[in-house]
Amino acid sequence: MEKNRLEAFSDGVLAIIITIMVLEMKAPHGNSIKDILTLTPTFLSYLLSYIYVGIYWNNHHHMMYTVRCVTGSILWANMHLLFWLSLLPFSTGWMGQNNFAPWPTTLYGIVLVMAAIAYHILQDIIIKTEGEQSKLKQAVGGDLKGKASVVLYFAGVIVAPRWTWVALIIYAVLAFVWLIPDRRIERILYSQEQKHD
Repeated sequence: MEKNRLEAFSDGVLAIIITIMVLEMKAPHGNSIKDILTLTPTFLSYLLSYIYVGIYWNNHHHMMYTVRCVTGSILWANMHLLFWLSLLPFSTGWMGQNNFAPWPTTLYGIVLVMAAIAYHILQDIIIKTEGEQSKLKQAVGGDLKGKASVVLYFAGVIVAPRWTWVALIIYAVLAFVWLIPDRRIERILYSQEQKHD
């Protein structure tokens, strides 16, 4: 199967996720600056989730660039990832509308953990399909950054019920770590193109 359909579908789902998240931000009923400031938690949770959706879109795009052929296993693993990402609007809205209360922040972290795990499952299935010499395997290697992220997301979930701000700092720091462009795949692809020239 051609990978273009998988990429187009995934791009559409991610665009819808962002649209749903922004539609959850309702305009305040007043017309003063105090009224708009009441939306600060909602806006900050939206901003964090927007960054995460952007990170997943960017990394998904790079990962799919390495794929030669899409199998049924890859399709289902991709759907698994999209399922967890599709829960971001709900968890984002609940967290923001409740001023980062412990249980909404915990649920938000659970969605992040599960999305990260789903991404790694997709990555592993692609590597198994393409082989150990695949471009993706060469790029990510043992994927220490990805594995450490899952552990830290899980730590955020554990501490969220008691120390909500610690969990939020963990989520924000991890977003920043992944926001810095991950050049592993680009480096492999660029070096292989140079060899062919």
